[in-house]
Amino acid sequence: MAVFTTVTEEQAQSLIDHLQLGQLQNLQGIKGGIENTNYFVNCDAGQFVLTLFERLSHEQLPFYLYLMKHLANNGIPVPNPVMDKQGELLFTLCNKPAAIVNRLTGQSELNPQVSHCRAVGEMLAKMHLAGKDFGRSQSNLRCLSWWNETCQLVLPHLNQQQKSLLIEEVAFANHIQLQPSYQALPKGPIHADLFRDNVMFEQGKLSGFFDFYFAGIDHWLFDLAVCLNDWCIDQQSGCWNVACRDEFIEAYQSVRILQPNERRLLSAFLRHAALRFWISRLWDFHLPRDANLLKPHDPTHFERVLLERVNQPWCL
Repeated sequence: MAVFTTVTEEQAQSLIDHLQLGQLQNLQGIKGGIENTNYFVNCDAGQFVLTLFERLSHEQLPFYLYLMKHLANNGIPVPNPVMDKQGELLFTLCNKPAAIVNRLTGQSELNPQVSHCRAVGEMLAKMHLAGKDFGRSQSNLRCLSWWNETCQLVLPHLNQQQKSLLIEEVAFANHIQLQPSYQALPKGPIHADLFRDNVMFEQGKLSGFFDFYFAGIDHWLFDLAVCLNDWCIDQQSGCWNVACRDEFIEAYQSVRILQPNERRLLSAFLRHAALRFWISRLWDFHLPRDANLLKPHDPTHFERVLLERVNQPWCL
C-alpha cells in the first residue's frame, strides 16, 4: 500500500455518497506496500479502506473483489468489499479503478511467536478449502512467466554472483514446472502475498487476512511456501525458526493434509517462493515508480532467504 494518486476529500465523498456510507469524517493516506494507492476512510457508516488500483485493470479486478466477498461469506476473516445498490463492487475514482472494503480490527504482528504461526497456518488451510468452490478463474499474475520476463529486466543491475544465482534459480523453476508431479499438485485461489504485515491480530487472536491483490489460481503449496519463508524465519539471516516452522505446518495439516507430491516438492517451492519475491523486490528497487509515500523493500533480504533455501534444503 502507498499513495501514487492523490485523492481529495471531495472526490472520496463522491464515492461514499454513491455507496450510501454517510458523511466523510477523515481521509488518511496509508504508508507501506508498493502496488496501489490506499487511504483509511472514516465516515458515518464506520471505518473502511479506499483503494485505487495502479496496475490492475477493470477486467482483472473483479476476481480479487469477488474472491474476498466469497471468502467473507464463508467465514474467513477478510476485508468485505462494499456493494452499491446494483450489486457492483468496482468503481472509478480519479480515472482509476477503485473499491472500498471494511477496515479490519487489530494490528499486524511483525515479530510472530509460535502461537501466531499456529493461527496463520490453520486459517491459511481453511482459506484454501473455502475457495475450492469459487466460481471465477484468473491466473497468478506473478507466476513463472512473469519471473522469466522480469529476470531479464533486473539482470543488468546485478553483480556477477547475483546474476548467476538468479539465472540458475529461474532455470530450476522452469525445470520443476515440467515435472508430472508438479502438474498434479492441487490448485485453487491463493493469497500469494500473506506476509506478516498482511495479517491482523487482536488481543492475540487472528482477526483477518488482507491485501488480496496478488491473489490468483495457483498451487496451494506455493501459498504455504510464501508464508513459511516469512513467518517462520529469522529476519536477519533468513534461517529457519524451527519451532515456528514446525507449528505452522502442523496447524495447516490439522485442516488439510498435504499430498505426497506436495511433501516431495515443498523444498523446491520454498526456493520458488523466495525467488519470486527477490525478483519483485529487485524490480521495485531498481526500476521504481513515483509515489508520495513509497519506500521500496530491500531486495537483499530475499536474496539471503533464497540462498538459505538452496544451501539448507528442508522437506517433510
